[in-house]
Amino acid sequence: MAENTTVEVLTGAAVLAAAVGFFVYAAQVTGFERDTGSYELNASFRSVEGVSVGTDVRLAGVRIGSVTGLDLNPQTFRADTSFSVSDDIDIPDDSAIVIASEGLLGGNFVEIIPGGSPFNLEPGGEIIDTQSAVSLLTLLMRFASGSGEGE
Repeated sequence: MAENTTVEVLTGAAVLAAAVGFFVYAAQVTGFERDTGSYELNASFRSVEGVSVGTDVRLAGVRIGSVTGLDLNPQTFRADTSFSVSDDIDIPDDSAIVIASEGLLGGNFVEIIPGGSPFNLEPGGEIIDTQSAVSLLTLLMRFASGSGEGE
């Protein structure tokens, strides 16, 4: 009987270790982390295809924040986007923001391209220079139909 108890304890420990490993992995993949301090910025895009709340915001390929809100502006028909940026990162006020792709089959992320201004965006500030998501399907249709050549 003591032999069965030992097997049950070891099996339970293995299941518990697998569960803890799963939760650690899930936290890393989703970007869950303690709030180390951040400030909010805004931008308005023509299209935010492939971007949702929680999408990474990157600078030079390094994650510095995430998208915190997406709303359609009924007056301009643009997607008003809010995102957080780590407190220790100062963004010049003439920076650009782009929705980029991780590759042909990868997901999208938001990339900040820093400007050269000596003045930085204040919390709640807006990045004016935006470039929307490029639809792969639209590009393929243009290529297949030959439109855009010689125009």
